[in-house]
Amino acid sequence: MTWVQEYNPLGNIGLSALVAAIPLFLLLYMLGVKRVKGHIAAAVGVTSAVLVAIIVWKMPVSLAVSATLNGALYGIFPIVWIVVTAIWVYNMSVESGEFEIIKNSLASITDDRRLQALFIAFAFGSFIEGTAGFGTPVAITAAMLVGLGFNPIYAAGICLIANTAPVAFGAIGIPIVVAAQVSSLDIMKISQVVGRQLPFLSLLVPLWLVVTMCGWKRAMEVLPAVLVAGICFAGTQFLTSNYVNAYLPDITSAIVTIVGLLIFLKFWKPVKVWHFPDEKPAAGGKVQLKYSTGEVLRAWGPYLILALLVFLWADDRFLKFKLTLLKIDQLNPLFLISWPGLDGLIQKAPPVVAKASAYPAKYMVNLLSAAGSAIFISGLLSVLIIPNYSFGRAFSCLGRTIVQLRFPIGTIAMILGLAYIMNYSGMSSTLGLAFTATGAVFPFFAPILGWLGVFLTGSDTSANALFGSMQKTAAEQIGVDPHLTVAANSSGGVTGKMISPQSISVATAATGLVGEEGTIFRFTVLHSLAMLLFMSVLTLLQAYALHWMLP
Repeated sequence: MTWVQEYNPLGNIGLSALVAAIPLFLLLYMLGVKRVKGHIAAAVGVTSAVLVAIIVWKMPVSLAVSATLNGALYGIFPIVWIVVTAIWVYNMSVESGEFEIIKNSLASITDDRRLQALFIAFAFGSFIEGTAGFGTPVAITAAMLVGLGFNPIYAAGICLIANTAPVAFGAIGIPIVVAAQVSSLDIMKISQVVGRQLPFLSLLVPLWLVVTMCGWKRAMEVLPAVLVAGICFAGTQFLTSNYVNAYLPDITSAIVTIVGLLIFLKFWKPVKVWHFPDEKPAAGGKVQLKYSTGEVLRAWGPYLILALLVFLWADDRFLKFKLTLLKIDQLNPLFLISWPGLDGLIQKAPPVVAKASAYPAKYMVNLLSAAGSAIFISGLLSVLIIPNYSFGRAFSCLGRTIVQLRFPIGTIAMILGLAYIMNYSGMSSTLGLAFTATGAVFPFFAPILGWLGVFLTGSDTSANALFGSMQKTAAEQIGVDPHLTVAANSSGGVTGKMISPQSISVATAATGLVGEEGTIFRFTVLHSLAMLLFMSVLTLLQAYALHWMLP
């Protein structure tokens, strides 16, 4: 017996949307006001979502429980698998002493915390986002900044803020690919529109990071480097997304930015080196490189291997390595599981879809091709180059890492359970339909819909899958180019990444701030809202007054 989703159970779409948002309001309240630990806030959120789905949306109890468990297991694998392996690689580097070499090599380029943040959080993080995505960049870069001596709260916060500009083209463009698939629109045109929105944000993010760290006055001291980073990234992102393809903008932009900063800092240094108020600058000013080139390359080796492998694991366009891995995974009889008690038992209904259709529920056990497996293998290969380190020590370190992350693991599982119950009950669609009822001003709300989707799921890809089709339908109804609203779903979604409970859990796990999720949420929420407002105003202008900007 199939159950048909109901999107307006209270007879008024505004009222229904308010009730659908109760779990989100509770989650925001617990994190932002009460500042409770992440796993407690997640438990309150997912419990309230299940109750609202059953009581108000009349979802059968068995379906509600099954959908929540499906999401929770997806949170464990592949999401937690990425987080655990990324922190494991970092922990091995620290335990072996190799991270001291990384710290010294970075400090010898610049001992200035502002410039180190540009290198690690913005440029290197963008490269990892472009190759892997799905929480990997924050897990790696936040841990690295703490290892360098950054204040943990700032390390977590600025890595979350930095992980905005590259998100729409993350994991080799998969959010744009999914947006095109669900909306049946041209992928290159969506890429071009996103490439005429995000570069404005990309130009601002480096300055945004530095101002957040040290204020306007101190930020102006490194303005030349900030401009190099912003112009390199934004310019390359625009050119690649508009004239090459939707798969490479992050990778090309990150590489150009890293190279640009390295060359620039050969000829320019800030007059004053800045550190956090609670730490002392290096004695004698500029830090001298204490290690040979070979030792530096060896210390960076795990991250170079990681970058190469996550690129290969995500590549289904060029060398097609991922497709080969998937073929091997498909030999596993459990590769694609029809989720029991859920798959095909729920029907989506108009106007969310053109005609009533079954809502599939699958679970993929892609042990080899999962992004976390690329990081795990990079960790094993790293053992071969780390001096005086053994596989026994590596696996002991992995065990300690799992124990270290026990609370974030539970938090992420519950947050994904919350996302799934809201999707399968139809509550997420109710929220989306409430936005589409805004008429001619809908372009202003299109990025907000994407922001909401990423807040719910922690993924721009998932937000596009959730609302992409609805964005197209709403645009066609009001006579606006649907490519704009579908692109805005992705562009607006990137601003929600920094406050997604899933992302915050990753950041707190990486920085040793487990239990401080509320603090990180408060740190990032105003930045998220400010960036979202910028994208909403830009989209509204591009729909009408600045329509000439669109391809």
